[in-house]
Amino acid sequence: MAGSEAAWQAAEAGVPVVLHEMRPHVGTFAHRTGDFAEMVCSNSFRSDDHERNAVGLLHWEMRAAGGLIMQMAEHHRLPAGGALAVDRDAFSGAVTAALRAHPLISFSEEEVTELPSTGNWIVATGPLTSGSLAESIRAATGAESLAFFDAIAPIVYADTIDMDVAWRQSRYDKGETEEEQKAYINCPMNRAQYEAFIDALLAAEKTEFHEGETAGYFDGCLPIEVMAERGRETLRHGPMKPVGLTNTHKPEEKAYAVVQLRRDNALGTLYNIVGFQTKMKYGAQTTVFKMIPGLEEASFARLGGIHRNTFINSPTLLDTQMRMKSRPNIRFAGQITGVEGYVESASMGLLAGRMAAAEIKGETLPPPGIETAMGSLVNHITGGAEAKTFQPMNVNFGLFPPIDAKGGRRGRKDRYKAYTDRAKESFTQWLADHS
Repeated sequence: MAGSEAAWQAAEAGVPVVLHEMRPHVGTFAHRTGDFAEMVCSNSFRSDDHERNAVGLLHWEMRAAGGLIMQMAEHHRLPAGGALAVDRDAFSGAVTAALRAHPLISFSEEEVTELPSTGNWIVATGPLTSGSLAESIRAATGAESLAFFDAIAPIVYADTIDMDVAWRQSRYDKGETEEEQKAYINCPMNRAQYEAFIDALLAAEKTEFHEGETAGYFDGCLPIEVMAERGRETLRHGPMKPVGLTNTHKPEEKAYAVVQLRRDNALGTLYNIVGFQTKMKYGAQTTVFKMIPGLEEASFARLGGIHRNTFINSPTLLDTQMRMKSRPNIRFAGQITGVEGYVESASMGLLAGRMAAAEIKGETLPPPGIETAMGSLVNHITGGAEAKTFQPMNVNFGLFPPIDAKGGRRGRKDRYKAYTDRAKESFTQWLADHS
């Protein structure tokens, strides 16, 4: 995401770009293709509400800045209630086609194994930086990169879901159209089924880590069994919460827990199990997940998995231009900087591409104000966060300067609207000042 957006932004600014991509010649655990911006964990960019949601605001800012990722997401969006979900294959194919068609972008299809000492570079290697390049980064920073483990959710063939048990509905019927309001498939559980599921989940065989590795998970993408280990009710108040849903087969009967599946492609033939990232071994996954009512006969297009995910201690290593302090010819962007999420990663690529292009032209592009979504993120990774406890972070209003209540307490919705109004005004001015 970040590398694709950075290349696009720099090229759109009139600067020639060479985009290096090792796939498909050198693969990773999670990727299947050699396309750019391949989505591996989820097909959702999360909430698209730009008036009261921080990630929706980030969508708005990227659209305003002519972001490629948001353009292609819009072209290949799927019904998903109030969220922005995409047909992942069509989306990455479109991003790839746009980049390959750009007259100022050329391509190099080989693995970059070490940080270059000359030239202007943006390192946007995403969640699966290759081992050799990671070692080069460690050597250059003089410290071990931080690491956590990231899990991906399974995908189910839609025609193998028992719709006599499951039903279509977005939580709280979110979405402007009937199709959007029914973008999710819901599988209900009564208390006995939920308790049996938790027991099986806790007892299932899990992936073992290599000697010397410790598992530090990002809280926004916890494996489902790790959540279950935190308490038997954790899942019922998390991804399996039953609120905002009514079983059309039994409208008078309230489910104790609900498993949601979200449409994963435009054809509606694939659905991913929402929040069901897992480190269970494959055999255990099929056994445990088929305990879910409606999925007893399910077939899986992809089972879940877990992989190592590295990121640098950006607050100590990067300046406000996202350059490595010790080697300023190198910028970092995306998830390797310690932002978490597709949109957050792409937005840091957008800024890195624009900043690099400005520098090559002999100019300096300041980051957007901290009151904007992009500005709050770049501030967080370049000094706003505490280096000793630095962990991956999604965009959230806690990163923004507080809003003055001006004589009274605002309701939460009003306060969030005030945050987004202020951000839009600031970001619009930033674009006008640096167009």
